[in-house]
Amino acid sequence: MDYFFYCRDKAGIGVLRKQFVEEHWTFMDGFEPDMTARGPTLAEDGTPTGSMHIVNLPARAAAEHFAHDEPYAKAGVYDEIFFHRWNNALGGTMWNFRSDRDEPRFLMFATGKPGMTETRHGLLEDHRAYFRDNGYLERFVFRGPLLSDDGEEWLGSAMAIELPDRAAIDEMLANEPYVCAGLYDRIEVHSWRFGGRS
Repeated sequence: MDYFFYCRDKAGIGVLRKQFVEEHWTFMDGFEPDMTARGPTLAEDGTPTGSMHIVNLPARAAAEHFAHDEPYAKAGVYDEIFFHRWNNALGGTMWNFRSDRDEPRFLMFATGKPGMTETRHGLLEDHRAYFRDNGYLERFVFRGPLLSDDGEEWLGSAMAIELPDRAAIDEMLANEPYVCAGLYDRIEVHSWRFGGRS
């Protein structure tokens, strides 16, 4: 089963992050065959602000290991570690993504309000049609719901998309059915780039 991880950096931690980058990459290399996506979120000046990974793991215990035994986590780089089970709605990986646009990429993840699973089910087709009918599908690197460990409860959404700027992200979200229906408790949008070794 896939798990989505977002690890938020502590402020001013850049020097420590650089000290452990090789150990971080080596740790992640061991999971690469099971990864859907990976990469840092970025400040306006390009400084990393966190790390995102989506990886297939057998159970919650393995996800806990991945989150907390990773070198950046053990070194104290992260201020917060957020992870949930995730479903790959598009079926591919970031390595399958093809684009001839020279546009930035953004990571968006949102936590749902409690008890919204049935409401979300009722809006699922409208949600899919919105992205399809407005030309967003080919721009998604990945997209899918965050889920409870048993896969039964909807907990939110996580996606990455290529769009011209942050204003285009805001325009997309303003009319998205889940957003309009008030399903989300919190939405985060970050500049993001593909990660891993060059």
